[in-house]
Amino acid sequence: MIEKEDRFSQAMKEILAGGFTRTLLAVVLGFLVGAIFMIGSNEEFIKAMGYFFTRPMDAVSAAWNVVSAGYGALFKGSIYNADADTLEKALRPITETLRLGAPLIAAGLGIGLTFRVGLFNVGGTGQIVFGMIFSTWVATRLELPFVLHTAVAMIAGILGAAMLGALVGFLKARTGAHEVILTIMLNYIALSFFTFLMRDPNLLQEERASGNPKADPAAVTAMLPKLLGDEYSLHWGLVISLVAVFVYWWLMERSTIGFRLRMVGHNPDAAKTAGINVNRTYILAMGLSAAFVGIAAGNQALGTSTGVSPSAHAGIGFDAITVALLGGSSAPGILMAGLLFGAFKAGSPSMQVLGISPEVLGIVQGAIVLFIAAPPLIRAIFGLPKPQTTNALGALRDRLFGKGGAK
Repeated sequence: MIEKEDRFSQAMKEILAGGFTRTLLAVVLGFLVGAIFMIGSNEEFIKAMGYFFTRPMDAVSAAWNVVSAGYGALFKGSIYNADADTLEKALRPITETLRLGAPLIAAGLGIGLTFRVGLFNVGGTGQIVFGMIFSTWVATRLELPFVLHTAVAMIAGILGAAMLGALVGFLKARTGAHEVILTIMLNYIALSFFTFLMRDPNLLQEERASGNPKADPAAVTAMLPKLLGDEYSLHWGLVISLVAVFVYWWLMERSTIGFRLRMVGHNPDAAKTAGINVNRTYILAMGLSAAFVGIAAGNQALGTSTGVSPSAHAGIGFDAITVALLGGSSAPGILMAGLLFGAFKAGSPSMQVLGISPEVLGIVQGAIVLFIAAPPLIRAIFGLPKPQTTNALGALRDRLFGKGGAK
């Protein structure tokens, strides 16, 4: 009996020391930091603090009201609006979360892939822009049947982004240039190139001339179909992103290519000794990374009935870095992190209606990543045990169910 209790105790230590627990606590701390900023900027709370020692509950009540109202508005704007007069309006927030989270998931997979290979892809913005160039050209300049037009435009966006990513890998492999510098500079080049294309009517400029550079809207045959009818904006970009999650999981966890990518990420010298061409792997990794980012590009170019502009990348390339960090570069983690950040984007307008600055959610995101990047800080705050070197969970499972697992 004592031995069994020791094993359960050891298993609980492993659970508490695991990455999932730290991630969950980092999210909780991030929301607490956001609550502090909401309270500190609330006029009622500041007034109540002037007579705190006379009536302390006024300050406590003001603090509670602003936090509950702020995060309540976030819930209503991103999950479910119980105050809506129709079920359709009540469910619209969750569909917006899914719609806005889809490109974050796809781009997060791409950034996470480079993390697994020991690289740092900061060029998500440029790769999305390059993918939009190819997708937009196919969607506006070619005439193809429905479904085929959408597929070709999406594939074009993926290939366009992948080519830019592979270029970064090639330059790194041949010249030794750092991928961070290369991707940052290519972001500016891609944005300027996109703007140039949209200023020429023979290239991508909208036929109806306007003051700001803008491309023609995608042809109806090239647009991503709606998933739930015209009542909602949610389209097939979500399905494509979910398929990308499965592909990423299989690629990194089950394929030979994934094994080589992970081996180079763990130790390039050992991988080279084992016969793996490290330079070629860098090119492949950056190309595959950008290909996943290209799915987000296709989502942006083909998911709207209005033409894209240079700002259509919507900051997804940089948000994808935080998504990949929060998700631990794993397929399930990136999926959940992308949905969380999609909820932030969907719920932000509802918080602004209450007078809460949208920058608060940016603070929450930054705080979450900060805590994710500092596991010792999380362990110190919550008194969590250090990661275990033995697999007590496996030992406990073997003892309860036998060495073959559950039967």
